[in-house]
Amino acid sequence: MQATLSSAWPTLLRRLEFVAYPAAAGAAFTLLSLGVVTWLPALAAMGHALQRWRAEGDNRCFTNTFAAFPQYWRSLWRHSLASTAAAIVLAANIVHLLGRPEPWTFVLLAAQVGIAAVLTIHHVALAAEAGRSPRDTVRTWSRGALALGFGSAARGTALLGAVVSAALISLVVPLGPLLLGPSIPVLLALSFADPRRHTP
Repeated sequence: MQATLSSAWPTLLRRLEFVAYPAAAGAAFTLLSLGVVTWLPALAAMGHALQRWRAEGDNRCFTNTFAAFPQYWRSLWRHSLASTAAAIVLAANIVHLLGRPEPWTFVLLAAQVGIAAVLTIHHVALAAEAGRSPRDTVRTWSRGALALGFGSAARGTALLGAVVSAALISLVVPLGPLLLGPSIPVLLALSFADPRRHTP
C-alpha cells in the first residue's frame, strides 16, 4: 500500500503543476490588468511565461509574467487601447440591444456577439504568438494569430470553447475565473501553435 502511494505521488505532483503554474500566471495577469488598458500586454506576457514553462521547464510563471510585461507593453499598448475601446463599444451595444423589444434587434445582437467571439479568438491567439516569439513585430504576431485562430474552424472553435469552459469550470475554485480563465485558453493556443504537433 505504501509503495503504491509513493509511486503515485510524483504523478499527482505533475498533474497539480498543470493547475498551479497556469494559476500563478493568471494571478500575475490579473494584477497587471488592473490598469484596464494593460490587459493585452499582460496577456502576451502571460503567454510568454507559459511558453517558457512548456518549452524550458521554467516554473517561475508568476515572476516571468511581470518580467516580460514591459517589453510587451511597449509593443502592444496602441493595440490594447484600440481593443479596449472596441470591447467597451461592443458591451454597450449588447446591453442596449438586450433592452429592446423589436424583433430585428436579435439580428444586431447576434452580430455583436459574433464580433466579440472573433475578437476573443484573435486576442488569445495573438497572446500565444507573442509569447512564442517575443522578438517579432506586432504585424508578425497578428498574421500568426490570424492563421492560428482562423486557419482552422475546429481550432478557432476549440479556442473559443476553452475561453467559455475555463471560466465556467473554474468557478468551483476560489478566484478560479481570474486565475485560470485567461491562462487555460492561452495554454491551449500555445499547444496548437507548437511546431511539434505538425511534424510526423
